[in-house]
Amino acid sequence: MKYTATIEGKSLVFNIAFVVVNLTGLGFFVSGNLHPNDLFFYLGIGLMALSTAGMIIFKGRLMMSSVARVLVGGLFIVSGLVKANDPLGFSYKLEEYFQDGALAYRIKELFGAPAFSLEFFMDYALVISIIICIAEIVLGVLTIIGGKIKLVSYLMLGMMLFFTFLTWHTANCDSEAKFLDRDTYVISSAEAAKKLKEAEEGKVKIFLKTSSELVVDEMKTPQCVTDCGCFGDALKGSVGRSLTPQESLWKDLILLYLVIWIFAAQWIIKPNTIQQNLVYTVTSSLVIVFFAWVFGWYFPILFGVIAILGALWVRRIGGKLFGNYWGSALFVTILTFLLVGFVLRYAPLKDYRPYAIGADLNAKLNDGEKGVFEDALLYKNKRTGEERTYLASSNEYTESNIWENNNWEFVSMVNHTVKEPIDASIQDFYPFINTKDLSEAELKLDFVSNKVVESNARYVRVRSVEDEGTKEVLLSKFSTELYPSENYEILDTIEITQVEEKDISVRDDLFSQKRIAILVSRDLTNANWNEIDRIKAIAEQCEKEKVPFVVIANATRQEIDSFRSKNKFNCAVFSMDQIELKIISRSNPALLVLEKGIIKEKYSHRMIPTGDRFKEKHLNN
Repeated sequence: MKYTATIEGKSLVFNIAFVVVNLTGLGFFVSGNLHPNDLFFYLGIGLMALSTAGMIIFKGRLMMSSVARVLVGGLFIVSGLVKANDPLGFSYKLEEYFQDGALAYRIKELFGAPAFSLEFFMDYALVISIIICIAEIVLGVLTIIGGKIKLVSYLMLGMMLFFTFLTWHTANCDSEAKFLDRDTYVISSAEAAKKLKEAEEGKVKIFLKTSSELVVDEMKTPQCVTDCGCFGDALKGSVGRSLTPQESLWKDLILLYLVIWIFAAQWIIKPNTIQQNLVYTVTSSLVIVFFAWVFGWYFPILFGVIAILGALWVRRIGGKLFGNYWGSALFVTILTFLLVGFVLRYAPLKDYRPYAIGADLNAKLNDGEKGVFEDALLYKNKRTGEERTYLASSNEYTESNIWENNNWEFVSMVNHTVKEPIDASIQDFYPFINTKDLSEAELKLDFVSNKVVESNARYVRVRSVEDEGTKEVLLSKFSTELYPSENYEILDTIEITQVEEKDISVRDDLFSQKRIAILVSRDLTNANWNEIDRIKAIAEQCEKEKVPFVVIANATRQEIDSFRSKNKFNCAVFSMDQIELKIISRSNPALLVLEKGIIKEKYSHRMIPTGDRFKEKHLNN
């Protein structure tokens, strides 16, 4: 008689125990690897092996896969939502991976393909980001409701293998390694001329040179992505830090392990019954609730319930065309796409970045922690080559008497990191302007004019006998030997006011203002300026109320002058790195209102109020 797979298998009690033991063993195994511990490592392997054997004997594969479906389905929904909440942020992370020195270097190295590149994907990073967001959520919902489980299991396995490869690359990237890269340059370009010179010096090797292009082989170092971006900025904004590369890798390995259980059971998993739909919906919702609590964002609970129940509802009333799991998938796709469209048009529903409304930027400027370092002594065994490191102040070193052992020799002092330093959340917020670029708009600001150092210098004005041209010579550098009377006529001595050329940082000044309006733009030329009239009206209201209004942008002075002229907007503009401007706001431009360094409001370009509304809300108190 053919055996029919059931949740309980041959023994409900035994299979529940095997599932618990298996997951416990998984926990020990991961812990033993993350924090090297042989006991945990081997205990984990033993528990997983024994419980897996038990589930095979007692037909518990369906129960284990059911638990995996709940965990994976719930986590896929939350993970997809975190990315869908900030698809631009996720696309920026994908762009990092698509750079030639990042993920592509693995392919170059493994397959000996120095010309291989993923950079053509960079133009499509946002589209890929959206596809991944939607795919994660759709697969999560279908896993929970048991829809198209064979197809879903293959897609999830492929997705997890891809994500695991990404996190493996991140965790094992060596920034000091070398790989062969092959780049192509237009023969008439300055870059090609530079490479030709480097080739003469033996720094690079010319692979091909034609009348139109130059192909160069060059040894480069990888661009290591230090944060995989698996949960966007959610963990940084909720628990204070993101996962380390090793933690991200093991997170994906855990998910891969659970997905393998689903994949292995795909032939015995049947579409859910009504009772099973209730059980899976409730249990997976509890998983979503847990991660929503971790991330401090409870919207995923509402979205998850709507997505799961909506998918079941469409399957029930969708008729011949949509009354199936394809209809369910379409419903979740549309629901997710609407969410993505909204946040791209306006702003993320939940802002996990350090520049969220309510953030105290003065505090975030000083929330870093210093690292703790200690000297260590490195010894090497003369016969075996084994190396040992001892902290200079440790009892282990003093008790070893290794310096008395003739088999060991002292190599060097090394710096041992006891505690890694933690950078301040906004350490890269550094708006500045060079004094040579100062205009009347910046000099109107007291905190700028007070920083300008002026000095008076005396000059001798002379006229050339030959061409009658005049010039000013610094008095300290003037002499009759350099300017003899037969060649130059001394006209007079004058005093000229000079401004010391230097970069002026206004960061602390911005954070100390009682109230200030800051317009930020990561790309001044290509920003959406449909609301420029509202922005100008707000600037006028600020000027009337003696509230500073400044612009922080990533632009050249030529682009700034062009922007001012085109929009007839003589505003104070300061420069800053584009990466930090991307972090401040996904909108380009965006308007921030600060009071003593605390962000009171942040407007995307589509939500910028009128001048009167801005005055009523921010300037009348």
